[in-house]
Amino acid sequence: MSSETLTDHALSTDPELADWRVLLGRLQTRFASPDFSTGARLVSRIAELADELDHHPDVDLRYPHVTVSTVSHDVGALTTRDRALAVAITAAAAELGLDATPQEVAALEIALDVTDAPSVEPFWAAVLGYAEAGEHQLEDPAGRLAPMWFQQMDDGRTQRGRFHLDITVPHDLAQERVAAALAAGGTLVTDEFAPSWWVLADAEGNEACVCTWQGREGSGETSS
Repeated sequence: MSSETLTDHALSTDPELADWRVLLGRLQTRFASPDFSTGARLVSRIAELADELDHHPDVDLRYPHVTVSTVSHDVGALTTRDRALAVAITAAAAELGLDATPQEVAALEIALDVTDAPSVEPFWAAVLGYAEAGEHQLEDPAGRLAPMWFQQMDDGRTQRGRFHLDITVPHDLAQERVAAALAAGGTLVTDEFAPSWWVLADAEGNEACVCTWQGREGSGETSS
């Protein structure tokens, strides 16, 4: 099977991928299951498809849903292999009568603002048991816990906290998520970078960013 790289925009507007969302460079979705055994049957079918296509996703079986995520690790991007696998999984779920709930998926990252990233990264790798995953990035080798990244600052930050959470959500739900956070007592720090990300803060100034794939370099969007 070919491995042509596909853009986030192309995947997000593909009618055959309506049940999937692009999150942090991965295609991801969730299927609601009426019981654990039906979810397990879907997982079994996904395993068969993965072997048939020689392309293997991450699958998380819980009650009452199955979450699936795919990326072409060998090229570090989403490709036609991911698209083909996602389309096949959607069909398998439909055969079992399972509905997709892509509005439920999200991806969490922990971010720390630092003035000397190389001096602090080894500590966090050691205390969390994480491994390097690129420049100023750490990840759980088992892929279970949220990855962590370090944002380099020229000067120390005193007026704002240095830790914040990045929550990447489906692009079509981002503004709804921002509105919900504001209605829950949050404040908008800046929307200068929207729709890539909105910076929000709670009542005590602790920050979080609501993020999407949109507006980023290489997203494949066409300018209007």
